[in-house]
Amino acid sequence: MSPTSSQSGLELPATMRASVLKERGVVVMEERPVPVPDRDQVLVRIESVGVCGSDVHYYQHGRIGDFVVDQPLILGHESAGTIVAVGADVDPARLGQRVSIEPQRCCRVCEYCKRGEYNLCPHIEFYATPPIDGSFCEYALIQDDFAHAIPDTMSFDAAALLEPLSVAIAAVRKAHISVGDSALIAGAGPIGAVVAQVARAYGASSVVVTDPIEERRRTILELGATEACAPGAEALAGRAFSAFFDATGVTAAVVDGIKRVKAGGSAVIIGMGDDDMLLPVSYITSHEVNVTGIFRYHNTWPTGIELVASGTVDLDRLATDHYGLADVEIPLRDKPAPTTLKSMVHPQR
Repeated sequence: MSPTSSQSGLELPATMRASVLKERGVVVMEERPVPVPDRDQVLVRIESVGVCGSDVHYYQHGRIGDFVVDQPLILGHESAGTIVAVGADVDPARLGQRVSIEPQRCCRVCEYCKRGEYNLCPHIEFYATPPIDGSFCEYALIQDDFAHAIPDTMSFDAAALLEPLSVAIAAVRKAHISVGDSALIAGAGPIGAVVAQVARAYGASSVVVTDPIEERRRTILELGATEACAPGAEALAGRAFSAFFDATGVTAAVVDGIKRVKAGGSAVIIGMGDDDMLLPVSYITSHEVNVTGIFRYHNTWPTGIELVASGTVDLDRLATDHYGLADVEIPLRDKPAPTTLKSMVHPQR
């Protein structure tokens, strides 16, 4: 198959625009060849991409932990679009399907993949994680089964944001939230907002979110929280929760949240913060608090699609700011406004 045609005969361009991180703090627009699908892949015309905190971190710092940007990299991993070409082993009926991309490729044969926890695969290739390119570009490849079909009623913005929703689903599953439970969430940003909605969907009757920004506290009450307050507010005094979720990465918030977990409850650390934190080990042990982290997700997209399609979770409300591909550097560089939840990039603009 040539790079200028699909199996349907649809003519595709030979090249595409891509926003490329050349080095820390430097993004340039390049013309790149439109990629050609392998036998098990599909080519997606990218319509919407969410800007993630990891994209910002790579732009501003050039690395996250051991992952270092040492060669040009296309950022962006929260993405959705339309299938425009398919590999030889893929059903041609998929052409034209609107899809949300699960942006990872696992080996499928290691012990983690075989037990379904493919996010822990040691050979994982993840969009926008060096050296794997992401989707701040007009076209991108993904394995056929990780291009999840979405209903026509779902916007491309919402479909792209199924990726952070998947993080929330993974976190709530880890905390074993069920009917009547209570949850405390630190951070009323986009992750806090989706965790709040998913916790309610899984049965939590009380979802309290803390955030220092008043505008975000007001917004989170429209997005699943039953209560919102400033960190350390008097309203939290003496209260204990079934589960705590950190969506800030701030050590003080993590420590405070763990100390508010009921005996036998769970604390799930989602936010990216310091590599090392001093945690209240005596409280963790004496209360048997289950402390865990979240590394992406596995088997979450079908649940996420149903939550959004049914109206249980609202992702369109999170898409507050919109940019064309030439303006990618703005949300990477500039501090977001208090009213910003998610900046969305639209590569076809």
